[in-house]
Amino acid sequence: MDAQVWLEFLKQNWLVIAIALIVLFIVVNLVKTVIKWALVVLIIGGLLIYSGISIDQIGEVVTTVKNEAVDTVKTEVMNIMMKEAKEAKYTSNGDGTFTVKSPNLELKGKAGGKEVEVNYKGVSVGKWDMNETIKEFIAQAKKK
Repeated sequence: MDAQVWLEFLKQNWLVIAIALIVLFIVVNLVKTVIKWALVVLIIGGLLIYSGISIDQIGEVVTTVKNEAVDTVKTEVMNIMMKEAKEAKYTSNGDGTFTVKSPNLELKGKAGGKEVEVNYKGVSVGKWDMNETIKEFIAQAKKK
């Protein structure tokens, strides 16, 4: 969303926005129940709809932010993987699966499989396709 569009919207609708802010202030200060938050959501939703922002645009922004966050986490985990490769321990589970553990990471997968389940500090960050960094991490762990 372009800043120029927002500035133009604010110039054209400053009175509506000011009234909405006053109503929000009154609602937040006077109403003390769950209804308060329902009214706040309705007022903000009304402003968004009035401004011409569609649910699709909001969905696109949420998707973009989510994808950027996932990419950032993936990059961080890959960096940690390279740093902790010397400390990683490989365990064969006997049923064709393996587990690789390091101080902050845990990988689970099938021997010869194309993906592994990655946990960072005990939190699952999803199933990832095998790439060179993951293969090298596993190879380093097998050496121990």
